[in-house]
Amino acid sequence: MVPADLKKQLSAVLAEGFVLKRAVFQPCLELYPMDQWNELMQKIGGLNQFNRKNNDFTRRFTAGVRRIELDATGRMNIPADLMSVAQIKRDLVLTASVGIVEIWDAQKYEQAISDAALDFADLAEEVMGTPNTTANELS
Repeated sequence: MVPADLKKQLSAVLAEGFVLKRAVFQPCLELYPMDQWNELMQKIGGLNQFNRKNNDFTRRFTAGVRRIELDATGRMNIPADLMSVAQIKRDLVLTASVGIVEIWDAQKYEQAISDAALDFADLAEEVMGTPNTTANELS
């Protein structure tokens, strides 16, 4: 069951459906609104498929991809093979990321957040912290 607040936020894209796939870097699933997915597929479609690495990437990136729709009550059916890939046992967490929703096993999510907590300040500084180039900018 998708939480009511999240369903409300997704209302503009509900009719088009979603794509569900395994994540690249984490043991979770990624739920893409169809417009986000199509935009991503345009980028991937622009890769030279006669380059072996591009072809391997495309195959692995799209492995297990499923089109998903919410039913009238706001439920989604996650296929068993994708549940297995994400190691979702019983309780799950839906968390918003940029343009997508991540779906985690609750224990795996808490562990990932806990593991990353110590390194987050360094990561934030590395990713977001840039030196001032003018007196008007904040760092």
